[in-house]
Amino acid sequence: MNMSGDNTRDPQTCAIIGAAIEVHRVLGCGFLEAVYQEALAKEFLRLGIPFRREVELPILYKGDRLDVTYKADFVCYEEVVVELKALDKLSGKEKAQLINQLS
Repeated sequence: MNMSGDNTRDPQTCAIIGAAIEVHRVLGCGFLEAVYQEALAKEFLRLGIPFRREVELPILYKGDRLDVTYKADFVCYEEVVVELKALDKLSGKEKAQLINQLS
């Protein structure tokens, strides 16, 4: 993402982040993840951001597809995975999960 404030390089990601910031601005801290997920879906709709919710994504192991899947909170614009975390801070466990989800 272009951190200079110019969102012309990645307007989709900028819109998603803006929606998440708006949800946090309105709701603040302290709710369960499900509350933020519902609010973010409403914000995506309000902004016209295309999304799918609770999307099952395949997991590959050495080229073989596993029977289990990963369920993403949202997939926006058919290519951006959005994973919500309702935590005070990310621990090593959450960071490792996010890195695995991106691989």
